[in-house]
Amino acid sequence: MAQASAPPFRLELRDITKRYPGVTANDRVGLRVRPGEIHAVLGENGAGKSTLMKIVSGAVQPDAGEMFFNGERVRAGNAREARALGIAMVFQHFSLFESMTVAENVWLGQGRESTLESVTGELRRLGSELGLSVDPARSVQALSVGERQRVEISRALLARPQLLILDEPTSVLTPQATKELFETLRQVAARGCSILYISHKLDEITALCQACTVLRAGQVVSTVDPRQETLAGLARLMLGRDPPRPERKPSAAGEALLEIDLACVAPEHEPGVTLRDVQLKLHRGEVLGIAGVSGNGQNELMALLSGEDRRAPRGSVRLAGADLSRARPARRRALGLRFVPEERLGRATAPDLSLERNTLLTRSEPVRGGGWLDLGALRALTGTLIARGGVKARGPSVAARQP
Repeated sequence: MAQASAPPFRLELRDITKRYPGVTANDRVGLRVRPGEIHAVLGENGAGKSTLMKIVSGAVQPDAGEMFFNGERVRAGNAREARALGIAMVFQHFSLFESMTVAENVWLGQGRESTLESVTGELRRLGSELGLSVDPARSVQALSVGERQRVEISRALLARPQLLILDEPTSVLTPQATKELFETLRQVAARGCSILYISHKLDEITALCQACTVLRAGQVVSTVDPRQETLAGLARLMLGRDPPRPERKPSAAGEALLEIDLACVAPEHEPGVTLRDVQLKLHRGEVLGIAGVSGNGQNELMALLSGEDRRAPRGSVRLAGADLSRARPARRRALGLRFVPEERLGRATAPDLSLERNTLLTRSEPVRGGGWLDLGALRALTGTLIARGGVKARGPSVAARQP
């Protein structure tokens, strides 16, 4: 009796290549994903992970190579064609309209046959079945980052995809939110949907995934079962060398540098969290952690510290003795305070502007008298910042959102 043939791979990539001026993002990449498999794509920042996933999802076109879906050769010319094939992607940076409700945001991506009422019902069903519960009537601007991600995943799952791609899904999640996400993904995979999980967090990959393809400098270096690998072994595959050992240097905390004493500050926008009796002291040379599940006041506290919200009572926020409670962000930067928000594109950067222009958002050295720009000085400053931070970019003139 003849044996039944094995089912085709859900996704197969052969020799996918993508070049940009001065860099090869993907160099003859091969990848195979089985039905119902959670497959990791592991690599450092700049290894080519996101570019490869944009090719699979139709957002970017390859220069060479072939793509097969369920055994048939396909070409996703755009995101709509990819969705028609059964491919959905949740990007690292969310694309939600903050002034609209959850249901309205999801409804925008549905076909003409869908109604707001039907989308609301589907969202409630997904919430109960997969633990993606978010009130469809809530405004997106009132959601935590973890809740926004649930909205993005729900929107992708409403299309009933056969392949779900998640790009760095836990980059801004708390450990508890990450655990909840993993439970959801396991349920999705158990229903037959394959998942491509892009990350550089080794412990997450070993806990969640059944297969792992490792990219380094745009090339595949290995495909392994992460459950059979050690974290050190995966790190060596990703880096091409043994990971450096962290050095612990003894340090003594100095005088109090940042002092916070907030009795009661109501949220600037409803719904939000009221800060009550928040008293903190950060000493010079000290690292202070603030722990808590998303949505418990972290965003409100950071807004008061960064100057986005300047309603703190006078004297309640002090840096090196200076009262910053009502100071503008520029004044805070001048005194040495810096803020890196959890949403990098749109808040920390202007994604459509070049890295040079983004530098001008907080640095004024290249600005000359009368507001004239010294373009040479701007390019040199941006190049210095790129080198100092180890940023993998094609140059100072590339847009912030580009690889």
